[in-house]
Amino acid sequence: MRSDEFYMHRALDQARLGLAAGEVPVGAVVVDGDGDIIGVGYNAPVGGHDPSAHAEICALRDAGTRLGNYRLDGCSLYVTLEPCLMCTGAIIHARVARVVYAAVEPRSGMAESKANLFAQPWYNHRVTVEGGVLATRASRLLREFFATRRQP
Repeated sequence: MRSDEFYMHRALDQARLGLAAGEVPVGAVVVDGDGDIIGVGYNAPVGGHDPSAHAEICALRDAGTRLGNYRLDGCSLYVTLEPCLMCTGAIIHARVARVVYAAVEPRSGMAESKANLFAQPWYNHRVTVEGGVLATRASRLLREFFATRRQP
């Protein structure tokens, strides 16, 4: 299996596709237990007119379609930004084994910034979480995107 950095670079590639589409540049990939990328996605709520089209959800949908199953047992999700409440719930329900994210999301992150929903005892599934992988690159991409949006 390749390194976390390798897969996070693939998630960053997805974020750049989102950027090119005019979306907030967040990308995600789902990796199976053999190290193969089985799902990809980037933020697409604006273009898709879909508030649930976050990068994580798009990647989970892609992986589920490819596997023919909504359960992603043994899979890892790499995402360039700390998951929000909605995405955290989807990750848990999909039975993803591991989440690796790059940048923290101080306003709505649910892995460490606002809460750690992955660690709550009422879920019957546990997800291993690691943050900070290529955080500087992901943060820079987001900062540059928002800086261009806020120019007078």
